Amino acid sequence: MTTNELALLADAADRAAAYIAGLRDRRVHPDEDAIAGLTRFEEALPAEGRPAEEGLALLDEAGSPATVASNGGRYFGYVVGAALPAAAAADRLLGAWDQSGGSPAGTAIEEVAARWVLDILDLPAESAVGFGTSASACAVGCLSTARRVLLARAGWSVEEAGLVGAPRVRAVVSAHCHVTVLKALRVLGFGSRDIIRAPTDAHGRVDPARLPAIDALTVLCLQAGEVNTGEFDPFLEIVPAARRAGAWVHVDGAFGLWARASGQHRALTDGVDQADSWTVDGHKWLNTPYDVAMSICGHAGALAETLNSDAHYAPSSPRAQRNLTLEFSRKPRGILVWAALRALGRSGVAALVERHIAQATRVAETLRSAGFEVLNRVVLNQVLVRGPNDEATHFIRAAVEQSGDAWFGASQWEQRVAFRLSLSSWRTGEDDVERLLTALLRARDEARRAGLWPDES
Repeated sequence: MTTNELALLADAADRAAAYIAGLRDRRVHPDEDAIAGLTRFEEALPAEGRPAEEGLALLDEAGSPATVASNGGRYFGYVVGAALPAAAAADRLLGAWDQSGGSPAGTAIEEVAARWVLDILDLPAESAVGFGTSASACAVGCLSTARRVLLARAGWSVEEAGLVGAPRVRAVVSAHCHVTVLKALRVLGFGSRDIIRAPTDAHGRVDPARLPAIDALTVLCLQAGEVNTGEFDPFLEIVPAARRAGAWVHVDGAFGLWARASGQHRALTDGVDQADSWTVDGHKWLNTPYDVAMSICGHAGALAETLNSDAHYAPSSPRAQRNLTLEFSRKPRGILVWAALRALGRSGVAALVERHIAQATRVAETLRSAGFEVLNRVVLNQVLVRGPNDEATHFIRAAVEQSGDAWFGASQWEQRVAFRLSLSSWRTGEDDVERLLTALLRARDEARRAGLWPDES
């Protein structure tokens, strides 16, 4: 290793540390000047290579100011957690290792991480855990396994005959199904006639009394944490009946599945362990760096057979990560899950979940008292909010974004404009919550002065 290489890595570490140190004082969403500064990247491909230290400086000087501070405590969008120091540090070391997922170190540590995931989520110990990039990619793995297994039970071999002429497999999904599940189904070739929407109750939960017909050629997709309301489908009422019918039950638990780690809130997930497969993210409530997700399948052999990618030059065991995920070439991202779980421990994950639910409850109570309409019951870490009308709702979200004090995304609920506050960052303290509330109340007052919010009188 040359002196220049060491100096470059040290410079990168210093710049990264300075960025992290400045998170508390920086705007959450970049201002117009910072965004305009991105034009510095508009250059022709160099005929000759430029110095690496020059590129790093450009990234930091023009790129850093234009980032959204999702790694801070005042980012409330998309249920994204900040990167825990232990996991972020592990990620930097992984970059230095530059290993494929099949290296001895990667294999050993990811196997431990998989056991820990099943332990803390209390899912069947014989399940396979694949560490993928996203809920979308992991859902593709689980749902393709589901279809393959259901067709095999019906006497059809996908390996031999493909899908043309195969018995029709349907997917029954929640009316509030997350787009990543729909995307995975589309990628797998499910058309609109093959995706049946299950009616939901007022809270966004699948209504067992109105569940569409389920049979042995059905993939039933349920949710642990609806993305707007945070609600959980009634697993105890639905899953046993679906299993008796021979259906495959998949649970999208991108963030809500972590509620199983908390004794206070575990009851929300009762019955979820009876499903066949699950997906859960690490970069949401577990607070690993992007991009880390997990496909968990109770039929370990079936997942490994469906995604098998053994080659004559690279044989591996059924439990090898290349046989449990879509990627053949992959970094051992399960190490980031290992680092987060080791740093937090069982009690730390539970405390994180409980703190954010308590913060969400406080936010909801304060906003209700201030005249906002909170559209959900706030059983988890999601607060779904609107003003007295669409114009005021849009105005308030934009005003808070422009202030730089916080960021959260727009949403819709039952054809009504809303915005969603997601509390999931380990960095979010009570002062961050207070600053969020102050920004929202200030924006409400601005909306009132603009004639968009009815006067209290």
